[in-house]
Amino acid sequence: MTDLIESSAFSLTEEQIAIREAIDALCKPFDNDYWRTLDEERRYPEEFVNALYEAGWMSMLIPEEHGGGGADIRDAAVVLEQLERRGCHAGAARAGMYTMGAILRHGSPEQKAEWLPRIASGELRLQSFGVTEPDAGSDTTRIRTFARREGDEYVVNGNKIFISRVQHSDLLLLLTRTTRREDAAKPTDGFTVLLVDLRKALADGTIRATPIKTMVNHETNELAIENLRVPVANRIGEEGKGFRVILSGMNSERVIVTSEYIGAGFYLIGRAVEYANEREVFGRKIGMNQGVQFPIAQAYTNLQAASLMRWRAAEMYAAGDNPRFEVNAAKLLASQALWQAANAAFDTFGGYAAAEEYGIERKFREARLPSTAPISNNIVLAGIAHGTLGLPKSF
Repeated sequence: MTDLIESSAFSLTEEQIAIREAIDALCKPFDNDYWRTLDEERRYPEEFVNALYEAGWMSMLIPEEHGGGGADIRDAAVVLEQLERRGCHAGAARAGMYTMGAILRHGSPEQKAEWLPRIASGELRLQSFGVTEPDAGSDTTRIRTFARREGDEYVVNGNKIFISRVQHSDLLLLLTRTTRREDAAKPTDGFTVLLVDLRKALADGTIRATPIKTMVNHETNELAIENLRVPVANRIGEEGKGFRVILSGMNSERVIVTSEYIGAGFYLIGRAVEYANEREVFGRKIGMNQGVQFPIAQAYTNLQAASLMRWRAAEMYAAGDNPRFEVNAAKLLASQALWQAANAAFDTFGGYAAAEEYGIERKFREARLPSTAPISNNIVLAGIAHGTLGLPKSF
């Protein structure tokens, strides 16, 4: 592995520096040839994900009393950044790290005792998060998947789309409505979060998963849910108050994915700098040309700024806050800086960037999606405009 372009080590502890080194060692077998082969075969990175589980990284956010690592969101941010800085595709596994946050923050003592030790041990994997629907898009308040209570069970019907890792998860965290939007006092009222036995639901056909091929090998699906029965005991938080539960989980997701974007950006910058220092055209190193230098330097600077905003958001989340502006601003800045880094690297490599063997085209494809998912940057900007600055709502 080549030396890395240093990202901001702002306030990193000795333990977090040791985490970086451990991730470096874990990533060695998963080089560009490994990821290129997976893309060609449209195959899920089982070996990579298993290595993360076996080393305990996926359970690091679960408290020690429940069998986990007892780490906080800042430690997880270091892991996700470093995975991407070594050229891996962290998006294939990241949800297994934060999805149990809903149980941690909103689950009952009985639910924590039942589920968290089994998730921490790897007996159960909670890697899927069912929110998005075909007709709702970014307007989560308009989802229509409905859970009707019948005694000690909910009967759920509806559809979800772009739900990843369904084939590789034992459990699904599912957002439903228990009060229809038109009957709720506020659009954000009437949501309920359920923890679903995904293996059983897939086996008995109450959930049917249809894979969706995308430009990134992300194992995503459309779900048809028909008369799915979920015990009331599997409800996370109060009935009708699930929007707050989901937002809490989404804030941890923002910190995690932002760290992933920052790591990917620094990987691309590192590759661009290395190539620019080696490649000669017209009798000189291309790195001598300011037309090559400036885009790389600008992307690097923006990545550093995004990194600092990320650390601020992580600090606030670790303190028990739900920092809405900070997490969304960090995601916005990181996704924009990553896209700049991807374009700078592509331009630096020139025609070779399009060749699969160099790995730039793979990371370039992966760098485009963050502007749109898991939340569109336009939605982030609108939220900052009316939610933080007090401008009139545009929707």
